[in-house]
Amino acid sequence: MARVSQAHLDARRRQIVDAAARCFARNGFHATSMQDILRESELSAGAVYRYFPSKEELVESIAVEAFTGIRAAFEDAARTTPPPTPDVLIGRVMRRMLVDEVPGGDRQAFARLVVQVWTETLRNERLAAALGEGYASMRVAWATLVHAYRDAGLMESQVDADHVARTLIATAQGFIAQQALFGDVRVEILEDGLRGLMSMRNSKIS
Repeated sequence: MARVSQAHLDARRRQIVDAAARCFARNGFHATSMQDILRESELSAGAVYRYFPSKEELVESIAVEAFTGIRAAFEDAARTTPPPTPDVLIGRVMRRMLVDEVPGGDRQAFARLVVQVWTETLRNERLAAALGEGYASMRVAWATLVHAYRDAGLMESQVDADHVARTLIATAQGFIAQQALFGDVRVEILEDGLRGLMSMRNSKIS
């Protein structure tokens, strides 16, 4: 019996994850069944269940993959001298998530999927743990970037790096929520808004 290559296994897993993401983005998490995913992937039940025994594991995989990609973008930025400013970096990440690589091509549907995943963590401990780990790694990646800003003379050192990290993560989360609720939220708006806030100067009011 011929041995299946790792490349083939990886490609099959990718096929299943992409099919699930398209289904979730179109119809939502709870309205999507494993049968929907089987039809979308054009694979047999045995082929799909070999990789993902449940829908919850598919959602977890998609969430972890998103965090991994975002963290990698931040880590790459931290190695750049000087590192890209927050407006450029967050804009780059949001454009990748909600414009360039949107499963199914529907930005609002995919943003709603992200929000659904967040709410699912309230009842799914395994998913909550996965997202909690991703959030923690995001904070570390952003804090590392804050230190790079300071080393490049782009940011003052009085504010705790983790406080800056959590604020910038909240900015990205809020942008995703706006896209989910209202749609047609262009990344350029986020970039312009951040640039405007970054241009402010701290002054004491007497």
